Amino acid sequence: MDLYLSCSLTGGRQDQPVVAALVDRMEALGHRVLTAHLADASAMAADGGLSPEAVYERDTAWLRASEAVIAEVSTPSHGVGFEIAYALERGKPVLCLARAGVRVSKMLTGIRQESVAFRTYGGVDEALAHLDAFLAR
Repeated sequence: MDLYLSCSLTGGRQDQPVVAALVDRMEALGHRVLTAHLADASAMAADGGLSPEAVYERDTAWLRASEAVIAEVSTPSHGVGFEIAYALERGKPVLCLARAGVRVSKMLTGIRQESVAFRTYGGVDEALAHLDAFLAR
């Protein structure tokens, strides 16, 4: 399955170890992660040479091509919110993951569509368990 992983870049990279574990798990399960480059600690630098228009065109094409979206939402991000809304408008299933105890926008926690799951995690293992359950449906 082609999957789109969404996470904060410009807002902060403190969740990068969880993002890397998510990408590793998805790839180990045989999925193609269209945004696997986000797992790299140098992801900001890799996209630094691209124009905003190029990033928009590339990322929306990947969103359209994906079969589901996994979003790490612990760090507020305009881009992540946009990507989630873009996916929902196209009927894509979405998993939102947030560290336990982090305040997340009510716009995300209030979504009541069957195709959307919002889960909190205490550590990487719990985040991976939520991912596994989401992909199993």
